[in-house]
Amino acid sequence: MISPIKTAIASFGMSGQVFHGPLLKINNGFKVVSVWERSKTISKKIFPDAQIVRSYEQILNNAEIELVIVNTPDEFHFEMAKQAISAGKHVVVEKPLAHKSNQATELVQLAKEKGIVFTVFQNRRWDNDFRTVQKVINEAKFGRLIEFESHFDRYRTFIAPDTWKEEGDEFSGVLYNLGSHMIDQAYVLFGMPKAVTAHLRIVRNAGVVNDYYDIRLEYNGFAALMKCSYLVKEPGPRYIIHGEYGTFYKSGMDPQEELLKAGHLPDEENWGTEPMENWGTMFYEEDGEDVEELIETLPGDYNIFYNNVYECIRNGAELLVKPEEAVDVLLILEACLLSNNEKRTIDL
Repeated sequence: MISPIKTAIASFGMSGQVFHGPLLKINNGFKVVSVWERSKTISKKIFPDAQIVRSYEQILNNAEIELVIVNTPDEFHFEMAKQAISAGKHVVVEKPLAHKSNQATELVQLAKEKGIVFTVFQNRRWDNDFRTVQKVINEAKFGRLIEFESHFDRYRTFIAPDTWKEEGDEFSGVLYNLGSHMIDQAYVLFGMPKAVTAHLRIVRNAGVVNDYYDIRLEYNGFAALMKCSYLVKEPGPRYIIHGEYGTFYKSGMDPQEELLKAGHLPDEENWGTEPMENWGTMFYEEDGEDVEELIETLPGDYNIFYNNVYECIRNGAELLVKPEEAVDVLLILEACLLSNNEKRTIDL
């Protein structure tokens, strides 16, 4: 019999409404009993029985609550996660785990001391395109890997008003927002790089935080490139993988986020799938012949993340997103900042 984990969501902005709320709503392993909204009551639409609280302390002091979702703006992740862990709560933190790797290391150690489950919401490990890329790389039909390239491009010429993501210091902007996803994906595929070179820019008029990056991670015998710009009118392939004997191209974006934004719930039939016209293409040699092969996209499934959290808390399963991995991702992000500031390659 399932024993639902009594859960609190520590904010109900975009990530609460689009990601955590719907994923928890359809998962029988969780019961959202409390949501922190400072002045609104938006969460009542999806969690009519949950208590809306006006302070974080009300969550921390509620002995009934077992799990806290820390999905506030990035600058609050460290302190809020630390408070929740100290209160003996299991914790899921939005990426990035913290601004600095030493802060993340402190949280990892504290969680171990308290014996609680502590993880990071790296949902894009379960994008349909990335799951397909993992399969393609494991099969290695293109032979020895030469270069891996991924893009997370957008087109928005204006500066969005009233959002913390468009203002602040070096920890704001696309590097820590989107780069934390892309670097995590490279980390999942290849581990820690040997060296990092990064170029950050502000490409939009009146922009104040970086909205462009070009990152190169060096590995033994190959490189991983990650690129992002807010001024890409017509995006090219999202993934480009070159091997000694072939190339893989994959265009299009995983549909889950847009479906969730439109009010769909992630228990619908054919969730995370895409039409054949969006499948990737592999070009390679086999027995001296050129082959062009359409690669079916594996379904994306963000539900895997919370299914794993349930199994970890209730049954002692192994975390799929270990907090130590988030520390390594932050070390790479810090190397990106240092590389850009000092205009040099940073050895790791």
